[in-house]
Amino acid sequence: MRKLFEKSAIAALALAASATAAGALPPIVEDAKSKCVVGEQADGYLGVVAGAMASDAVRREVRAINQQRKAKYAELAANNGVTIEDAAALTGKQRVEGAESGECVQLPDGTWAKQP
Repeated sequence: MRKLFEKSAIAALALAASATAAGALPPIVEDAKSKCVVGEQADGYLGVVAGAMASDAVRREVRAINQQRKAKYAELAANNGVTIEDAAALTGKQRVEGAESGECVQLPDGTWAKQP
């Protein structure tokens, strides 16, 4: 039981570190986030807000960032004995909770909301 707890604690620390060490987003994506065109999703990935008009350049950047995130989640999952989906969801929860005021986030039910 203790080993399971230690492994869970290590996984939580690794996931927390990845959430805070996300790195700076490209300016085009930061701008899109500030305008609620792009937002953090509960699944750990960036998404285009429903009804928003995202340029092709923004969509390309979002896809590239999500590919990088998936690779990081796969690494964390392999190192900590969890699934990629679990690693992504735990990190996504932290990203949604840490979103800046005025940014849009996707709620677990799939709707988008602006952070107060």
